[in-house]
Formats: sequence, C-alpha cells, structure tokens
Amino acid sequence: MIELTDRIINREFRRNAVNRFREKGIILPTFEEMRHPELIPEKIKNRLKNVGLWELDPVNLFRITWKNEPVEKGGGFGKVNFLEIPSALTGVKARILMLTGKWFPTGAHKVGAAYGCLAPRIVSGQFDPTYHKAVWPSTGNYCRGGAFDSYLMGCTAVAILPEEMSKERFTWLKDIGSEVIATPGCESNVKEIYDKCWEIRRTRPDCIILNQFDEFGNPIWHYHVTGPAIEEVFKGTGDNKSRLSAFISNTGSAGTIAAGDYLRTLYPQLKVVASEALQCPTLLMNGFGGHRIEGIGDKHIPWVHNVRNTDIVTAIDDEACMQLLRLFNDPAGQAFMIGEKIDEGFIKNLSLLGISSIANLLSAIKVARYYEYNHNDVILTIATDSADLYQSRISEMNTSSPYSIQQAARDYERFILGENIHHLKELTYTDKKAIHNLKYFTWVEQQEKEVGDLNRLWYDDEIWPMLFNQPTMWDDMIREFNRDVAGG
Repeated sequence: MIELTDRIINREFRRNAVNRFREKGIILPTFEEMRHPELIPEKIKNRLKNVGLWELDPVNLFRITWKNEPVEKGGGFGKVNFLEIPSALTGVKARILMLTGKWFPTGAHKVGAAYGCLAPRIVSGQFDPTYHKAVWPSTGNYCRGGAFDSYLMGCTAVAILPEEMSKERFTWLKDIGSEVIATPGCESNVKEIYDKCWEIRRTRPDCIILNQFDEFGNPIWHYHVTGPAIEEVFKGTGDNKSRLSAFISNTGSAGTIAAGDYLRTLYPQLKVVASEALQCPTLLMNGFGGHRIEGIGDKHIPWVHNVRNTDIVTAIDDEACMQLLRLFNDPAGQAFMIGEKIDEGFIKNLSLLGISSIANLLSAIKVARYYEYNHNDVILTIATDSADLYQSRISEMNTSSPYSIQQAARDYERFILGENIHHLKELTYTDKKAIHNLKYFTWVEQQEKEVGDLNRLWYDDEIWPMLFNQPTMWDDMIREFNRDVAGG
C-alpha cells in the first residue's frame, strides 16, 4: 500500500537513533530550513564558517539547499544559485535559466533527494542507525548523495550502481567508506540493480532499500525545496511581461520533475517537460537501449512519477551531450565561443553544466523552437551537477581525438544551432495514461506493488497532494526528534 510517514512506527528504533545522534552531535534540518536557510540558527551558521562544502561533518546537513554561497569552504547562505544561458549561445529568443547543483555537498542536488528518503524514516522509528544499513540503488549521483547523508547521520551506506559509470563515482564512494556493489551494464541497466536489491532483501535483514524510483521522499524534497527555488529565481529575474512558460527536467528517478507539480499550483499554463536520452526513449516511444547521459533514462517509468502532470516528452542524442561537454570545457572550444562574441565570463561558468545538465539545456532549446517562444518566455531547468564530476569522460574523448577550434565550430553548429523539434511529443490524455500504464510491468509484475495502488496513483485526485504535503508533519517530527537529542 501507499503509506504516509506521519507517526512513530518503532519507538525502540527511534530511541536508538536519538542516542546515536546525541553521541555524534547530529542535528537534522527541517524542510523549511532547506527552503529558507535564513531560518537556520546562528550557532549552526557560525559552525559552518570553518567547514568545507564536501567535508564529512554533520553540520553540512544544513547545506542541503539551493542557496549555499558558491565557495568551497566556509560559505553562508544567499540567493538561489543559477545561471542564465544567453541567446548568443542558444540561438533562441526565450530566456533559459538553470539552477546549478554544483554548490550542494557532493556537487549535486541528489543529497536533497536522499535526505528526503532517509530522514523521515529515522525520526519515525523506521530506521535504526545502530543496526540497519541504508542501501542506495542508483545509476549516478543518488547513491553518492545517499552515502554522504548516511555518513553524516551516523549510518552505514551500501551503494549499488552500474559498473560502467564514471570512475569518479566509484573512487569517491570507496573513499567515503561505503560498501560498493557494481552491477552489470551501463546507465540504463536498472533491472540488474533491482535484482541485486531483491537478493539483499532475502539475505541481509539489516539492510533497508531506499530506492529513489519508488521512495516518495525523493520527489517530495523537490516539490518543497526545488520548486520554490525555481519560483524565487523566476520572480527575481523577470518583469511584468515575463511568463514562466516551461519547466524542463530529465527523467531519471522522476524526482526533480516533481518541482513541476509545485509550479503548476502557481502557474497553471506552465508546460512541464520530461527529457530523456534518444538512445533510450522510453517515454517517447516505449523504447530501450544504453546511453551515456549519466543519471537519466532507465528503461522504465518510476513509481513516483506523476505522469498526469507531464505535458511534453523530448529525447536528446547522447552524442550531442558528450561533444558539448567537450566544447564547453576544452580550451579550443572556449576559444571558439569567444570568437563568436559570447561573453568570456559566461563561458567560464559553462563548467557548471554536467552531461545531464547539457541534455536539459538542449531540451529547453528544442521546446523554445517548437513553441516559437520570444523574449517574454522564461524556461527554467536544472544543472544537476557540474563538469567536475566528468573529467575522466573528457580525458577519454581527448585521448581518442584531440579537440580543435574547427571541431568546436562543427559541434556548435550541429548540436546547438542545429537542435530541432524532432523527437518531441505533446502528450494527450491517452498518451499520459499509456506512459503511466508502463509502470505495471516494472512495479506490479517485478517489484510486487499492488495494482490497486497503481490505479490509485492515476485516478485518485487526492493522493498526490497528500503525498507531497507530508513535510508539514515531517518538520514537526524532526523538531521533536532534535529536542529529544538535545534533552540528554
């Protein structure tokens, strides 16, 4: 059944968690504080002045916010971190704004999604950090975020991810002390991850699976933190003629796209766009396949995706993302863009875009061209992580063929100016229902969900608002938990 976390489930587990947190000096932030970090107590802000963004210090739980000062150590809080992509680069009139995830701990916003899954279980007594291990099945940044959050919350982490993911991910996970399990395949091989999870369920009773694809804490965090951050950016950069016309999100776990559910409550005419890899076009055409856009597109529809709130599907060629990663970060590519009269200061900031971020940018360009948006139209999207996490991929491409200004010109012409409206689909009611029905084959047949719950996620008008509004209860439970930790 679909459960709401609104009460204490096991008081013994909760007592053990309180004692563990007291021993380690751990305090949990509320969702309200992640949304409004100005509410964080001054004593915590003072502690952060001497702590690095990636340090394994529990106080960094309070840096799970879009509003971190963009520095590596000692930063405070300010406005939402974002980047405006100029028309000189995109070739479209619409304004494209991207929230930047680099300034989260671990360099990606997935620490927030992971927090939304683990923290409610701890404060409700569903997870005992003195006994249980947190298992983070992922194709990318989620298991990194989960491992980081686990360490900061005094928990043991088990990370599961495909063996073909970037070297940086495996190295970092091992360095942080996580148990790492590599499953066969690449980015889109999720069933192999699920098979490993079932093996763990059968053989390791101390493990609790925190699957981002069916844990509602993932989209709930984005609904309550990412959605309002986008709202704030839009209100702070537009004028009375500006329209929030579209929100673009890659669909890996379908967490980030839930920000669109929040924005829809404020901007009913908003287009919510799901982006995926052309090499694995599951939403677009029930497709399958491997691809290189790490963190998205996994040959199934996540249980937590509210498909009724998705208006458009786009598919982006992974070759475009890989070549633009090189264009944006190689000296030859940067020299070419300077020659095209693109602002040099902006060019330096293109390193804020990782591979999936580039896919979001290309989807934004595609949607702007499809709807013929003008300068009053604002498109918001997400740079989940930065190029810092993909240096090995850039090195691999440069080893294969050194980059040049001539190649940069070809890549810019082909992959940005040449981005067209192909592989884009406006969804009708029946299109949306067909996508939703695909959940059956993964979640009912393979993962033992109830078909009644599948239907409820489609037909019950109240279920999604009930799920999304749980943080009101969670924050009360977090405050009570923190009081018990401090009570001695």
